[in-house]
This record gives sequence, structure tokens and C-alpha cells, in this order.
Amino acid sequence: MKPSRALLALLGVLLAIAIALGAAEALDSGSALLGRLWWGALCALVLLALADALWLRRTPSPELRRQLSGNLPLGRWSEVRLQFHHRYAQPQRITVFDHLPAGMDFEYLPQTVELHPGEQTELGYRVRPLSRGHFVFQRCEIELSSPLRLWKGRRYLEQRDETRVYPDFARLYGAELMAVDHWLNRIGVRSGQRRGLGLDFHQLREFRDGDTLRQIDWKATARKRTPIAREYQDERDQQILFLLDCGRRMRSHDGDLSHFDHSLNASLLLAYVALRQGDAVGLMTFAGDQPRHLPPAKGSAQLTALLNSVYDLRSSQRPADFPAAVQAVLTRQRRRALVVIVTNLRDEDDEELVAAVKRLGRQHRVLVASLREEVLDRLRQAPVEGFEEALAYCGAVDYLNARAGLHEKLAAHGVPVLDARPSQLGPELISRYLGWKKAGAL
Repeated sequence: MKPSRALLALLGVLLAIAIALGAAEALDSGSALLGRLWWGALCALVLLALADALWLRRTPSPELRRQLSGNLPLGRWSEVRLQFHHRYAQPQRITVFDHLPAGMDFEYLPQTVELHPGEQTELGYRVRPLSRGHFVFQRCEIELSSPLRLWKGRRYLEQRDETRVYPDFARLYGAELMAVDHWLNRIGVRSGQRRGLGLDFHQLREFRDGDTLRQIDWKATARKRTPIAREYQDERDQQILFLLDCGRRMRSHDGDLSHFDHSLNASLLLAYVALRQGDAVGLMTFAGDQPRHLPPAKGSAQLTALLNSVYDLRSSQRPADFPAAVQAVLTRQRRRALVVIVTNLRDEDDEELVAAVKRLGRQHRVLVASLREEVLDRLRQAPVEGFEEALAYCGAVDYLNARAGLHEKLAAHGVPVLDARPSQLGPELISRYLGWKKAGAL
């Protein structure tokens, strides 16, 4: 409890009067009546302040209910609502500040609201999670004013609520409201031209203009006495396994998100598309403190399983051990799959990486997705106006050339490399996946 501005102002007035009376008494022009009035005013104020403080201590705290979503998307603003229930007979003004867990940004706190008798009061504020994981809201802090507005009392309302912060999956759920092709075009995905026919038989139908002679089913044609053609579709029983690097090279930031968070978002985007295409999707991590393995599976429930598997993952300070990661994939993933290695290739990755990926490529289709720091592109395109700019430009070009040499070495051994900026990784992965699927290259 602390004195309000009104009480401090009254004390200041009494102090100024006391100084004036003291000066008048020193000049032998003071009045005994004025002195007694001053002491009376001081005693009255003290008694009122004590009564008001006692009244405030006996004032019950309002009841709090927090409306918080159990799932929050990383890096996006979400609303939290606070409801106050009370039994006050007179209007009560309170100042509210909700205690947020570390790792969350907020807006519109603190707030001052007035509680009216017989009414439920509600206010809202916004939060933006800056990291994934499990978060707990422990309590809310309020500041009450005493009935005479002479004191302010601080109260803590214990209200425990929990939420999980997931990767930015809002686009995934929003995509279910529209056709997949329209959504892919909207985010910049380009589907390649189909070459030839699909690989899986779909159905028999009447021969139409544009069909080839290879599509004719001669036995069905003989039975029906009319040309019958086979219709094929893209394979729908393929498996995709994401191999996510959780090591120190994924801790770089582009914007508000780290490369690791960009990788999770891109992997979930591709997982959504692949599951809609009828393929099975799984995930495995390496170089992290929290190893995860989710075997490939089909169906919409697999996307939820993926989110629950990765929402609390953290990048570590460990170096990437590609041979160990490849050995883990070969041990656990027996069936042939498209293994998407999501990492940030460096110029020091050379023989060890090439040997490990070549070994993995004997049993699986491999795609190495490497994130390229956007600052390197900015340095390469920035005008050189001085010595410092020249050093930065030469360093960026030398680093990019070294990485390009590693990409060429991998490509020479039959391992495709997707080099993309973090913000474009998702659309680029989907474009490569759809292109291979339509060409029957998976």
C-alpha cells in the first residue's frame, strides 16, 4: 500500500502552511488560533488516512478469469481477455497489469478500468510469442484505490493458465478454406509441367480425344465393344522424411525468426501439401539436445502430430554430425523415402558431408535444403563506397563462392541442393516436391 497523489498533495499543502506559520512566529506576527487550526487539520487528515487505509485493507479483491488460447502461433499477435467479477457497492477504479512469462512481447498493458456495481468488467491486450514452447501465466497484478482516494493498494490475483506456442501454422489452417492449387499459387508456388502419365492406376473410362493408344485397355475394350482407356494419377503412397538440423548453425536470425524457426515453418508447409497429396510425412532431428523421431504416416492427424512433436524444440550449441544423422535414418527408415535434409551448409562442410549424403542416396531420394543468410545477398548487392564496404563485399563473395563450390560438388555426386533464403524456403521446397512428383522422380 502506498499514498496516493491526493494524500501527498494534502500533506504538501499542510507543510507549506506550517512553514508560513513558523516564519510568522519567528517575526512575532503569528496567531495562536491559526496554529491550533493547523494542528486540527493535521490530526483530521491523519485520522481520515488511517480510516481510509483500514477500509482499503478490508476491501475484497475482485475475482479474475483469463481467456487465453491453448495454442498460440509464433511471432503473431494474439488477444488475451481478462474478466473481473466483484461485489463492490460503489464504483472502483483499478489499474491492471498481467504478469506474462518471459519470451512474450505485449501491447496495451497496464490498463486502468472502472468496476461498476452489478456489472462484469472485461479488458483485453495483445501478446506476441518470441519463442516456441510451453508457457505458464501465473498471476495478475492490480492496483486498488481506497474509498477516499488517499491510498493505493497492490494486490496479486493468482490465476494459472497454460498455453503452447507452435510454429506459425495459421497459414496451414487457413489453407483448408481454399483449394490447394489456389493456395499454392497464392504463396508463389509454381507447379511444373507434367511429363507423360502418372504412375498409379486410377480408373477405367471411355476413350476421349487427346488420349494415347498406350492408354487403351484392350481387354476392357473387347468386353464393352467400345474403346476404354486407363486413367492414371500421381503416386499417393510415397514417404517424405524431414531431417532437421538443430545445431548451432541454425541459430542465425533473419528478421524476428531464427533459421531453425524458418526451417520448421517451411517443413510444415511442405508436410501440409504432401499430406493433401496422399503421401506419408515424418520427421527426425539431429545435433540437438531434444532428439525427436516421428515415423512417416498419412492423414490429416499427422499434421497435428508434427506440430506436437516440434512446438518445444530448441536449437543447441552442438555441431552438425551428418554421418551420425545418416546412420540414424538408415537404421529407422527402411522403406525408400524422400529425405529432405534442412540445414545451413557452410564452407567447412566438405568430404564428411558428401560421403554421408552419398551413402544415404543409395537407399533414399535425397534433397539438401540449405538456408542462405539474407545479409549476404544485401552485402553482395550494396554499393561499394569505401574500404569497409569493400572488405564486407569481398568477404561475402568469397563465402558465397565457397558454398557454391560445395553445392556443385554435391550436385556432381547426384545430390540435388536447394539454396534458398529463409523467407522463401517453404515455396521453394513445395515447388521442387511438386515438380519431382509430377515427373515421377520421387
